[in-house]
Amino acid sequence: MRKVARAAVVLLAVLASSCGGSSSTASSSVQTGKAGEMTGTFVSDPNPPKSGDNSFLVTVKQPDGPPLADGAVKAVFSMPAMPSMNMPAMRAEAALTPQAPGAYRGTGQLSMSGTWNVDISVSRNGQDVGTAKFSLVAK
Repeated sequence: MRKVARAAVVLLAVLASSCGGSSSTASSSVQTGKAGEMTGTFVSDPNPPKSGDNSFLVTVKQPDGPPLADGAVKAVFSMPAMPSMNMPAMRAEAALTPQAPGAYRGTGQLSMSGTWNVDISVSRNGQDVGTAKFSLVAK
């Protein structure tokens, strides 16, 4: 019951944050963007994410407002190579599963702190709908 209550609080926070428009600051892990015609909102737990294991929640709304209940959502995190630091490019993926209409949750591991590029891909009936792109800073 505590998990359901916590999920409801997180979902309400995400929905409330999505009412204010899109965010483009890299320091916030709550992001809203367009994936084709759909609107997606991303949040991590912990917020901001950390190096190591994190939980992610993405809510997706259709163009006319209702939640996308029959989609497939994936989050891909990438960090470009930094040759001057002898660091290769990094990539992590989180497959998100439906938890409620329009709400997709999953876990993933970020291998280090720093700025990560995030691509939230949405598909429906096997067809790509679009990808929302932004960045976030992991602590």
